Amino acid sequence: MEIKNKNGEVIFTSEKETIREVVGEAVKNSANLSYANLYGAILSGANLSNAILSGADLSYANLCGAYLRGADLYGADLCGANLCGADLYGAKINESQKDMIIKALNLKIKK
Repeated sequence: MEIKNKNGEVIFTSEKETIREVVGEAVKNSANLSYANLYGAILSGANLSNAILSGADLSYANLCGAYLRGADLYGADLCGANLCGADLYGAKINESQKDMIIKALNLKIKK
């Protein structure tokens, strides 16, 4: 199975059978998944700590319960992504992502 970037170029190849396993292997091997096309990917419960996912398309991905500690998500498209129970401690995000994540997780922030 392959992970391609937004231009359709292969950025990681694996013998694994599911996208969750392939992305997990890529992260374990410190692969650069910047601009990866992971639209709608089922990544629930995946260990993506310290993943390099800047600019990746994670829109409508299922990241429920995913471990994203320290992941570089700067500029990643998280529109419609399921983030329930995701661990985003220390994840690198920009301001617009922060607002979207707060809304997606239905968090109440005291000002």
